[in-house]
Amino acid sequence: MPSRLPAFRQLAIPAFAVLAVATMLPVHASDPATPAQATMLHCSHLFDSGSGKLQGETSIIVQGDRIASVQAGRATPPAGAKVIELAGTCLPGLIDSHVHLTSQFSASSYSDQFRLNPADYAIRGTVYARRTLLAGFTTVRNLGDTANESIALRNAIKAGIVDGPRILTAGKPIGSTGGHADPTDGYRADLQGDPGPQDAIINGPQDAWKAIRQHYKDGVDLIKIMPSGGVLDESTSADNSQLTEEELRALVAAAKDYGYAVAAHAHGTEAIRRAVLAGVDSIEHGTYMDDADMKLMKQRGTWFVPTIIAGDYVAQKAKIPGFYPPQVAAKAAQVGPLILATAGRAYRAGVPIAFGTDAGVYPHGDNAHEFELMVQAGMPAAFALQTATRNASKLLRMDKDIGSVEVGKYADIVAVPGDPTADISLMKQVDFVMKGGQVYKQP
Repeated sequence: MPSRLPAFRQLAIPAFAVLAVATMLPVHASDPATPAQATMLHCSHLFDSGSGKLQGETSIIVQGDRIASVQAGRATPPAGAKVIELAGTCLPGLIDSHVHLTSQFSASSYSDQFRLNPADYAIRGTVYARRTLLAGFTTVRNLGDTANESIALRNAIKAGIVDGPRILTAGKPIGSTGGHADPTDGYRADLQGDPGPQDAIINGPQDAWKAIRQHYKDGVDLIKIMPSGGVLDESTSADNSQLTEEELRALVAAAKDYGYAVAAHAHGTEAIRRAVLAGVDSIEHGTYMDDADMKLMKQRGTWFVPTIIAGDYVAQKAKIPGFYPPQVAAKAAQVGPLILATAGRAYRAGVPIAFGTDAGVYPHGDNAHEFELMVQAGMPAAFALQTATRNASKLLRMDKDIGSVEVGKYADIVAVPGDPTADISLMKQVDFVMKGGQVYKQP
């Protein structure tokens, strides 16, 4: 569900330049010859994402951007260390595997695309990125923009220019002419043009290879493809198949050549089947997933990213006259209520599940409501927390660096005031956020 559809002719060149000038913050570099001050976090409890169990009193020593020590009980802090007392529960930094950080959907989005430039979306993205970080999400996969502005945002965060989560971005989602990724859907004829592989629109295997190579040139971290229709584009189908088996095989083969994981937006049963057989790493949304799809995903080890909150949000907004165009409202009312039930069935079937929300379809910063919906779907609270830590780190191929509180991993640590395994709503009350050893929020 991409959250906006800007014109394919827009260029990304000015986005980073405007981003840097408009949002630059002081960067305080330490003397490389001077060791960084150690920090000790004293947690009343620690959520162990590996076992899914709550541990007792724990001391975590952070040196630089990594975890240096994890000890049960109250440890003696290193000389000169800063000590932070955290009542409640510490958890690994949360991971949202499906966001759109450079946009946020509203009733004006369909007309905004004709008024706003890539630089406007890039600058707004700095605000949404900070909200996401302060909500406890220290790493995200950005699965779709239309002018590569999320690449600029990723680079700015990495350089310390703006605050935000660690970003893996797919740049432009790849789809077919008139499909869910086509940024000119709904335009009048003289404005449609003919978007091609450079604009991430393909028609045939040869186009698929060119699109992947263009993404490599653009500097993306992974690939997002659109095998099925979607909710928020101005077409009439949310679930029809929009990429052929040959196109899907070509996309995945090209992506693998360049070392990319592939995330597949797929609502429809046939689109899910085709994508899984082609070798994608994850299915996003999966609304109409049937038992055969689930069995195939288990066999292939394909991850499922449910994005229940996005379905819930669009279903609610579809009830507001005029919020969406009529054909979009009809799709939202149909698809929204189904995603929660599908997620529950997938959990019971043993499909691998990673946390993802489609942030940008709903307001950024509200990501943690997904936890409540996962529990409502029948998942235990501890499992829901594992999907946003251990599981998501594996999907992102970053489990050596994030996803658990262990020695040697990035010091990405958040805390909530209480026991989230007993009350999952506490995940909406994150009061401490550390990313890479730097504190961004503290009680």
